[in-house]
Amino acid sequence: MTRGQEIAARVKAFVREKIVPYERDPRCGTHGPSDELVQEMRGLARAAGVLTPHILPDGGHLTHRETADVLRASGLSPLGPLAVNVMAPDEGNMYLLGQKASPELKERFLKPLVSGEARSAFFMTEPATDGGAGSDPSMMLTTAVRDGNHWVINGRKTFITGADGAKVGIVMAKADEGASMFLVDLPDPAIRIERVLDTIDSSMPGGHSVVTIDNLRVPADQMLGDPGDGFKLAQVRLAPARLTHCMRWHGACARAHEIATDYANRRHAFGKPLVDHEGVGFMLAENLIDLKQAELMIDWCADVLDTGVLGTVESSMAKVAVSEALMRIADRCVQVMGATGVSGDTIVEQVFREVRAFRIYDGPTEVHKWSLAKKVKRDWKAAQG
Repeated sequence: MTRGQEIAARVKAFVREKIVPYERDPRCGTHGPSDELVQEMRGLARAAGVLTPHILPDGGHLTHRETADVLRASGLSPLGPLAVNVMAPDEGNMYLLGQKASPELKERFLKPLVSGEARSAFFMTEPATDGGAGSDPSMMLTTAVRDGNHWVINGRKTFITGADGAKVGIVMAKADEGASMFLVDLPDPAIRIERVLDTIDSSMPGGHSVVTIDNLRVPADQMLGDPGDGFKLAQVRLAPARLTHCMRWHGACARAHEIATDYANRRHAFGKPLVDHEGVGFMLAENLIDLKQAELMIDWCADVLDTGVLGTVESSMAKVAVSEALMRIADRCVQVMGATGVSGDTIVEQVFREVRAFRIYDGPTEVHKWSLAKKVKRDWKAAQG
């Protein structure tokens, strides 16, 4: 058993035994689980030795391939990644800070994230009504202007996951040199939550907020990297973050498939178990195929990232293939279970909602395909000599 598999086995046992019972907890709301619930679950994870399992005691990080094993295990419950502290956006923010932050910034901003005591938010997406950055970050309108040994940031952001209740923020803004990243303590009176959006998903604490940033003053030494490094730093974070989303929701769909399989074997109709009707049995068979193909795609991309390359193309391919496969799996699970599948009696209905949102989050399928098509054209031109 590899190191990743050993950690994954402990995470899997913990999620099934300790976290699954929380799935009906009334502290799970439409804007995600409450911070009280998150800290209660993390206390259990800390006691079990599985808190932040992808980061080693010496501060090192599991390989991407090892992380795949661990995060798939955490995803067996929608609450699992939160409980063991591998949920977005914190996991991606921890990875970025671990790779690029100075020792001083790691101590101040990364340490409380790794310990599970704080949550974070990544402020990049902007409202479409403002004409700001969405899938095209080059359209960023939020500005950062030097003022002595500070930067002053102004703008609006939207769909900022976890902003409500976060203690650490990473803010993207456009300076004269280009897009730049800033680390900020939260809450800050200059960052005002206009509203928390009502969205189809409900797994992330704090939900997704629309935020106004009004004359936020950030000390110059809280810039991550140099002025103009924002897009380069974003790529360090975004490719692995796309893949870790795939890992977590793969685990959730594996669990949904387990529930649908149990239902199909216990439920009888027209004189036999549902599973013996080809229309049902074939859907479960197709789930097995999609689960395995998605697993292999995740592992392939993880292996590419472990070579040290950015893996932008590979992560786009994996994000499209896996998110679409997981959507098919979740949809079939709902269909197999009929009316029960659209009820809150099991997590199948929630997994369906979460995976539907995932087809948009971290880049819609169509944007990734468009980017890949541009690569096809570039490669064709290069081959013409």
